[in-house]
Amino acid sequence: MRGLQILLLTLFTLSACAKKDKATTPAQHVSTATDSASTNPPGTFTYLALGDSYTVGESVPQAQSYPYQLIDLLNSHSLHVDTPKVIATTGWTTDDLIDAIAQSGITDKKFDFVTLLIGVNDQYQGLSQDNYKIKFAGVLNTAIKFANSRPDRVFVISIPDWGVTPFGAGKDAIIGPEIDQFNAINKAISVSANVNYIDITAISRQAATDLTLIAKDGLHPSGAMYKLWVAMLEPIVAAQLKK
Repeated sequence: MRGLQILLLTLFTLSACAKKDKATTPAQHVSTATDSASTNPPGTFTYLALGDSYTVGESVPQAQSYPYQLIDLLNSHSLHVDTPKVIATTGWTTDDLIDAIAQSGITDKKFDFVTLLIGVNDQYQGLSQDNYKIKFAGVLNTAIKFANSRPDRVFVISIPDWGVTPFGAGKDAIIGPEIDQFNAINKAISVSANVNYIDITAISRQAATDLTLIAKDGLHPSGAMYKLWVAMLEPIVAAQLKK
């Protein structure tokens, strides 16, 4: 009975990775960061984070989400990054993110660097990979524009494999290969666009044997998992910001 209760609870949570959760989460999770690098104090970098539940940090405190852990680590290395501007909500597909950006009111703003992680909900909802290919290329082009048309200041993060989580319920043999297919798409487009590509999918699969890497909802990454992502991401971001 307890197992059934847990499954029902996590099923509701992953609906957050689908359509239903849009009614229970903010339409858009946006920080109060300054939108334009030009209005920030000299020497302060501005950061835009684009994505879905993995970017907003579903089921963990905001400080444990990867964008906030990233700026904390960068700041500890004296790079002075402002509070991130976050456009991300649990459940968003690539199409949803594109629509949200168009409605965000920041389309004319520029940032010193941008991260992009999107696609798990395209996979979860069984959306077309052909559609993902077109839409991911479009949103990546937008991310580059946000980064002052500097591909070197854009950082694409691969889609983690939720098939190894308790919510995956032993379907990792099906989910994992599909995640790999979506990642093959976003990686090829990222390489072609000359942006930075950070593959955290192998790290996400460590959760198969280490439940401390999974949040209490049985699906999303814990702060400990995000810390591992940031350990891979931060040196790459720092190197580009120092150029």
